[in-house]
Amino acid sequence: MPEHVLIVGPGRDFPARLRRARPGTRTTVLCDITYIGRVREPAENVRVICLRRNAPEQEWIDLALAVHARDPFTRVGSFGESDQIPYAAVAQSLGLPGHSPQTVHLAHDKAAMRAWLREKGIDSTASQRVQSLDELRAFTQRHGMPCIVKPVSSAGSAGVGKVSTDGDLEQAFARAGRSEPGQAAAGVLVEEFLDGPQYSVEAFSEYGEHVLVGITAKCSDPDGFVELGHVSPAGLPEEQRRDIGTYVKRILDALGVQNGPTHTEVVLTGAGPRLIETHVRVGGDSIPDLTLDATGVDLDDCTARQALGEQVLPGIRATLAEARPSRPASAIWFASIDTSGTLVSVTGTDTAAAVPGVSKVSVLAQTGSEIGALTDSDARLASARALGDTPEAALAAAREAVSHLEFRLGARPRDSRTI
Repeated sequence: MPEHVLIVGPGRDFPARLRRARPGTRTTVLCDITYIGRVREPAENVRVICLRRNAPEQEWIDLALAVHARDPFTRVGSFGESDQIPYAAVAQSLGLPGHSPQTVHLAHDKAAMRAWLREKGIDSTASQRVQSLDELRAFTQRHGMPCIVKPVSSAGSAGVGKVSTDGDLEQAFARAGRSEPGQAAAGVLVEEFLDGPQYSVEAFSEYGEHVLVGITAKCSDPDGFVELGHVSPAGLPEEQRRDIGTYVKRILDALGVQNGPTHTEVVLTGAGPRLIETHVRVGGDSIPDLTLDATGVDLDDCTARQALGEQVLPGIRATLAEARPSRPASAIWFASIDTSGTLVSVTGTDTAAAVPGVSKVSVLAQTGSEIGALTDSDARLASARALGDTPEAALAAAREAVSHLEFRLGARPRDSRTI
């Protein structure tokens, strides 16, 4: 029987991937109307249905059931993060495989995830959901500083801050509380500061079995923790790599992850790996591309094929086991500036692209847009990807490429910068 896949959320390029992977597959998109502009090739879908932002969960379910009664779905998927909560509810109501509502809730609610993993004895990081500045101060009096203050649920490092003095608590609390609509009501999360290098772990699961695909080293802004760059594979001894993999698999088991890709961020402290957060999706910042370069595993392709019912772990294991003497390291570095203004032009892209090893240079900010300080991932202006014989060489090439980019600001020409 031809597949009819309900995609909850805009779906990135996955509707097209699914249709290409199995000719005859039809796709229906159900998404928040805020993201309608992100639906690619909308006319290629059977239908695109939009709901108002923050529509009640039951409305998502009712619309999915109404279509299902007329044109039954064979599968349901969600390939981003924005609409995963209604996706899980819809999958459950349709009786089709998908992440459970509890798994998605724990992945999105960082405070709930912390509490759950403490209860399971997996991660002892001190944390608390706080509703007021007084509660935040009380936490720091018990656990000391520095601490991390961030939204209970967000992405792109929005609203995240490291706080080292009592005088900075009020500003950090306000920033975390307003980073997303509704976040003030949900509260703010404060947690102990974990000291050490940061890594992201890309894994793939099938029927509750997890395979570690790659570990990527993260380079982050020391205050707001916005990612400045990534390199894969991370230059880790095998023992540390094994420890991180074992730890992440315990987390995925505890969260009830059954299928699909996961992106888990950890800090390698002196006492071993400790969790930052987990996402039940592929990583952002071109990490799937870096992982493909470094390991040969195409996470997006595996996600699409598994969504159509194929088993993909045997192929992932076979690819990881192949001898790859010439497999390069792969890195990405981002450009940002500390000056506010209107972006007039970006120059130097040809010079950046000519740096040996560079595979792609991308301008992320649009001409005419207002730009400013590095407050979250969306504030980054451009990026460069590069390959190298070693992680260090790949990262150096990406950084050199970015150094050739020049951003001219119209509002304050004297502040035009070369970075």
